[in-house]
Amino acid sequence: MAKKSFADGRVLDIDNLGPPKIDSPLLGFPTFGQETKESISPDAFTNDDNRILMDATLATYEHFKKSGHPPASFEQAGARRKIYFDPSKVRAGILTAGGLCPGLNDVIRSLVMTLYYRYQVKNILGIKYGYQGLIPAFGHPLLQLTPDLVAEVHQFGGTILGSSRGNQSVEELVDSLERLNMNILFCIGGDGTLRGANAIAMEIKKRGLKIAVVGIPKTIDNDIGLVSRSFGFETAVAAATEVIRSAHTEALGAPFGVGLVKLMGRDSGFIAATAALARGDANFVLIPEVDFDIEGPGALLARLHDRLKSRGHAVIVVAEGAGQKFFERENVAKDASGNILKDDIGAYLADVIKKHFKKIGQDLNLKYIDPSYIIRSAPANPTDQVFCSFLGQKAAHAAMAGKTDVLIGSWNDHFVHVPIAMAIMERKKVDPNGELWNSVLERTGQPDLSAMKP
Repeated sequence: MAKKSFADGRVLDIDNLGPPKIDSPLLGFPTFGQETKESISPDAFTNDDNRILMDATLATYEHFKKSGHPPASFEQAGARRKIYFDPSKVRAGILTAGGLCPGLNDVIRSLVMTLYYRYQVKNILGIKYGYQGLIPAFGHPLLQLTPDLVAEVHQFGGTILGSSRGNQSVEELVDSLERLNMNILFCIGGDGTLRGANAIAMEIKKRGLKIAVVGIPKTIDNDIGLVSRSFGFETAVAAATEVIRSAHTEALGAPFGVGLVKLMGRDSGFIAATAALARGDANFVLIPEVDFDIEGPGALLARLHDRLKSRGHAVIVVAEGAGQKFFERENVAKDASGNILKDDIGAYLADVIKKHFKKIGQDLNLKYIDPSYIIRSAPANPTDQVFCSFLGQKAAHAAMAGKTDVLIGSWNDHFVHVPIAMAIMERKKVDPNGELWNSVLERTGQPDLSAMKP
């Protein structure tokens, strides 16, 4: 059933800077030097009345049909026949912020190519090192982005624009946008970046300015609300499965071998769960959403001992945010983006497991692998590359149509416009009773790891 807060769909409306009155260049863009009536098929255009249902189940449809209220739905993303901005006058800015993630360069490239070739926007600026690039005190120069400059960037990991964390003055950020005469700001980032984008959009609205702010969700953890998938996740899972394979090989290669892998997942265990499900070599999967104990009759150490006794090897996959209850904290530390810093559960488990087996006189060969930064800095795989291309294109279409305070997301196999304020309300998490986690339990045979379970 759709959430009650979305019952009539009004909270999912998208802000517009004004009515779009300019014919889109896509209506008459020449293809391969030949004049054509339209550069894309007439069916490729969409409009604000095209909506994608949030919950496409028949039961939800019947519920809203009976209630007389329209079901919650998203505005479909895509090219509009009428746009808000005059392309010849547009000055667009692109920034990336937060941690690195596969696909950042792919999104930048897609944005530039779509703006430059499809909309004939020639003034595209790269803002260096996230929001810092808009603060004069940091002195970061702007980068003129052209098709030639971004032509090959998708082959590399990281971001050609650099990135940073940290809150900056919203007033100063909007002051800079005004000084630079920017009409459009693209913000590529995760939860913290999108909170910043939302604050900027609100300050712009408060001042009565005509500047579009469009977000593109970037989180390797796939934890942004109202977005079914974020770019970089597919690449991270693919890389993580290879790490799990290596851990399994190491575990098999020694008597009483244990391969322990720590993967990304600060508050959500999607990578750990999905990679473990894909590979099938993991015997224990530990994620933030599911509680577990280390010591006790049915806890991790006891279950691991049983596994080694019966099979001679084991593989443990743990998300970085799992098991935080085992650390005593007087003060909660946060990073520059306001995220709570997690204690190192991987190193902690490695130490506890080694000490336990030494204490009971049991041989153990444990290999601990933490591939986080290797995965974060990797180039996107083909699946993510295609996805990033779509995201960049849809973001360009939304901005040129005058959409603002909007996030480009995917939902029910469609690209949609999501109000940023709604997307940042709550992190998406693995449902302990849902299909993904139940599939992991079936695949691994993992028992309940509560201390008192037999």
